[in-house]
Amino acid sequence: MNERSVTVEPGHVTSTLDYDAGARAPVFVLAHGAGAGQRNAFMVHAARALCDRGITVVTFDFLYIAEGRKAPDRAPRLEQTWRAVLADVVERLGGPVAIGGKSMGGRIATHIVTDESHPVRNVAGVVLLGYPLHPPGRPDQLRDAHLPRLRVPTLVVQGSVDEFGSEEEVQRAFSQAPGPIDWLIVPGGNHSFKTRRARGTSPVDAMTAVYDGVARFLHAVMHR
Repeated sequence: MNERSVTVEPGHVTSTLDYDAGARAPVFVLAHGAGAGQRNAFMVHAARALCDRGITVVTFDFLYIAEGRKAPDRAPRLEQTWRAVLADVVERLGGPVAIGGKSMGGRIATHIVTDESHPVRNVAGVVLLGYPLHPPGRPDQLRDAHLPRLRVPTLVVQGSVDEFGSEEEVQRAFSQAPGPIDWLIVPGGNHSFKTRRARGTSPVDAMTAVYDGVARFLHAVMHR
């Protein structure tokens, strides 16, 4: 695992971690969620699991994590960080690459691929690990205004009882997207894909299915 520094703007630097699966492996840039950075257990486990499945994974910290702050930055600065990291990865490893993330990190990835004023290139696919469609208990506060511009092939991995957007809510929201949308629903899964054995799927089996599905999608979109 290699660590690298990336300058987002003068005086503001973040870091990336490379999980290298080999010279010809697809490259996937994976962003963390709002509550923890790239070294939290979910991110590390996901990166290693995908690396074991033949995907080179690059993770990074948004600036508020890199600078020791708890509250996430506003969307424009999150987007700026995403763009800086993406540019660095493409320069180092070549393109195209896939991008995505857990919760907020994935949502901001969809922002940068739908922002027509700052178009990004070299993105072959997007993976969303628990899309935060709305705050828990506030289904009227939807984060979907940009989805009618989402044209990049996208995989949405969603727990069926995710408190940030149930299976039905998220599928309805993404029906607005003109691009191809693939689905991987975790039966009985919450926002972190945690399940109860009583629902018929063990937590280990659920996460294995998630990693297998994400790897299949990435191999497919990167070899078209």
